[in-house]
Amino acid sequence: MKTKLTLAALLASSTLAGAAMADVTLTIESWRNDDLTLWQDKIIPAFEAANPGIKVKFTPSAPAEYNAVLNSKLEAGSAGDLITCRPFDASLALYEAGHLADLSGLDAMSNFSDVAKSAWQTDDGSASFCVPMASVIHGFIYNKDAFAELGIDVPTTEAEFFAALEAIKADGTYIPMAMGTNDQWEAATMGYNNIGPNYWKGEEGRLALIAGEQKLTDEAWVAPYATLAKWGAYLGDGYEAQTYPDSQNLFTLGRAAIYPAGSWEISGFNAQADFEMGAFKPPVQNAGDTCYISDHTDIGIGMNAKTENAEAAQTFLAWVASPEFASIFGNALPGFFPLSNTPVEMTDPLAAEFVSWRGECESTIRSTYQILSRGTPNLENETWGASVAAIKGTASPEELGQKLQDGLASWYAPHQ
Repeated sequence: MKTKLTLAALLASSTLAGAAMADVTLTIESWRNDDLTLWQDKIIPAFEAANPGIKVKFTPSAPAEYNAVLNSKLEAGSAGDLITCRPFDASLALYEAGHLADLSGLDAMSNFSDVAKSAWQTDDGSASFCVPMASVIHGFIYNKDAFAELGIDVPTTEAEFFAALEAIKADGTYIPMAMGTNDQWEAATMGYNNIGPNYWKGEEGRLALIAGEQKLTDEAWVAPYATLAKWGAYLGDGYEAQTYPDSQNLFTLGRAAIYPAGSWEISGFNAQADFEMGAFKPPVQNAGDTCYISDHTDIGIGMNAKTENAEAAQTFLAWVASPEFASIFGNALPGFFPLSNTPVEMTDPLAAEFVSWRGECESTIRSTYQILSRGTPNLENETWGASVAAIKGTASPEELGQKLQDGLASWYAPHQ
């Protein structure tokens, strides 16, 4: 026999349900404490307006402390409902420890490409545990005033690129390119992994290297070091002792014409430079070649596997995959580009230039970040040293390729 509910009972149950929904508060763990105002003023109000009954709190930790703080909270069962994810192994370890939920069944994951999802998947791609939020894109930022003054066109091929550097050097007004080798990582990140994808054909070469089908002694992996070897002549006096902040200052003070860049520089450069800036993508070897860009996965967000608010958390994650979130995030943080398949119109002209390359070139990620830097020697760190050695000319490109290959083969089975 069915029980007939009275109107009063229906209203009461509806009120209780509404009260229960109103009580749902999601907490987000993150290392991006510099983003706190953005989340509080823009992202959270937009989500809450569209999803009454779900409140959100953004509770970041200091970047250097995030991993330790998050792990201790997860072990203690006190972590937030949503976990901001660093790319690759740090987040994979959280998933394998049972701390992050498998989001493969979330419909919104279809809004992202395989490259976008690769930073937050198991090695075999069978499980995805974070929704991709943003990437950074590599290329070159240049001083438009300097180029106009010297009558230099934006280069598209390597021959044009080196001709531009030579012309800037010959004039003597500007340092041709601002990058030092003191801190090492820039030489690999803004050097080797910036220009390299045009040689190893982006994902084709990167995945072949992981599979053991290509080696670091192959021409595609050695040739970028030969190109980097030409850079030293254009980096200015004392580049060997020049730090990352030194390079930033040289460019924003107008003393250097070109800056090998990651798009994360855009906001800072906009605030500091009093000249108009442009950007150009890594030059191809020959006119008409397919171009490849390092469109490197930087930040994602996942769900605590032990959250008591799974339904609300999934609602938030689906919203993060939406065009609305992408537009808010991408324009509030120019240079951190949304990864969803829906194009976002960028209001910042420099950011718009960087992101336009996605429509012209094939996207890939940094070659050393997935799987290949888990052993000793660490391929990422070894690539830092090799890139510096190439620029300084202290080892030949072939010697560098052989050293890196020997190191990888010493621990990585597909290369043995």
